[in-house]
Amino acid sequence: MRTIKIAVSSFAVTLAGAPFAAAQVAPAIPSSSAPAPAVCPDFLPQQAHCWSGRAAKGGYYWIAVPENWNGSLIVHAHGGPRTGEPKADDPLEDLERFSMTVKEGFAWAGSTYRRGGYGVRMAAEDTDDLRQIFWDAFGRPRRSILHGQSWGGNVAAKAAELYARDAEGKVVWDGVVLTSGVLAGGTEAYKFRADLRAVYQYYCQNHPGPEEVQYPVWQGLPDGVRMTRAQLAERVKTCTGVGLPSAERSSEQKQRLANILSVIDIEEDQLIGHLAWATFLFQDMVQRRLDGLNPFTNLETVYDGSHDDAALNAGVQRFSADPAAVARLAYDADLSGLIVAPTVTIHGKYDATAFVSNQAAYRDTVAAAGRSELLVQTFTNESEHSALSTPEYVAVFEALMTWIDQGAKPDPRSVATLCEAARVRYDAACLFDERYVPSTGRR
Repeated sequence: MRTIKIAVSSFAVTLAGAPFAAAQVAPAIPSSSAPAPAVCPDFLPQQAHCWSGRAAKGGYYWIAVPENWNGSLIVHAHGGPRTGEPKADDPLEDLERFSMTVKEGFAWAGSTYRRGGYGVRMAAEDTDDLRQIFWDAFGRPRRSILHGQSWGGNVAAKAAELYARDAEGKVVWDGVVLTSGVLAGGTEAYKFRADLRAVYQYYCQNHPGPEEVQYPVWQGLPDGVRMTRAQLAERVKTCTGVGLPSAERSSEQKQRLANILSVIDIEEDQLIGHLAWATFLFQDMVQRRLDGLNPFTNLETVYDGSHDDAALNAGVQRFSADPAAVARLAYDADLSGLIVAPTVTIHGKYDATAFVSNQAAYRDTVAAAGRSELLVQTFTNESEHSALSTPEYVAVFEALMTWIDQGAKPDPRSVATLCEAARVRYDAACLFDERYVPSTGRR
């Protein structure tokens, strides 16, 4: 058996064939949740080592460590939330999307969480548990970095508030990276989708249809009712013509579509996606996590941008939030801004899934908590949400590590400079806007 010894500063580990074991640390986690050797996917460096397993609370996870490991671990919190049942290989999608971190020398770990559906505190706990699984099985890394993508940004930001230091004040998470994060908190981030359901129903009257059981649109769907995304898309096509060539749409369809897009301020290619979240995620959030209580209100909302705003505001379905639902959602998903670890964010300015205004909300929350010195935000001239340009991610992680290790706080210009250096390795664009500052509000 060939043994490869890697020394990283004072942290030494041993790669002995398939099992990866720290010389001085015996696994303390239950055998049922201990990492088992796995075949690495082909998108990773050839000499990487991989493990998979299932945590005690139920989440499936994958771990990857490159041959040239730099001694630091990235624990990934995925987006969504994914409402389906977790599957063992689900983390591979996230690993592939951020495989550049392994190529850059980081160990990577990501899990499905214990279940699908909404639950920021649940997902944050599972993310921190995965860190502990790695620590127990392989020894404590030189640095542990928390990374959240999209809704996982909310999860990671929550985990950073809850678990950044242990009960004795010792550092747990050394730093945080939040990419395209939903950082406005649960009580704010989904309001526009509740508005979308109300406005869509006013114009289309087919979700629910007149022949179906009527329900308040903030429910998403009634408990137990099933619908597929394809069925939802068919309703949208019937009402607005989305999915048909423009020439085949009726004048009525074109008018309804124009009104919905203008009032909600989204693009045509985002309509079905946002409506799906406002259907399937709302059903999970309201029916399963909030016991049927309503966290949304539009009683005082004045809708504008349609061809007849007076008629819209007079006829749109109105609803009032239950204070208990708002309190429970805030407890689960809102952020305090009380960060204690260096935090770097990146967000596309034209992201149509998680609007860049999420960053303005997070900036203000952190500032109100008096922690602005621990936050650096960067922005790019991109409309992508799930995958920005690869060297941009490389630059953000490198900037964070320099900040942690050397105390040199980055700024947008220094991150952009790191990106230019990484372009040589990844042959992709660097699109940072070094002067951009997002404003509060919808966009």
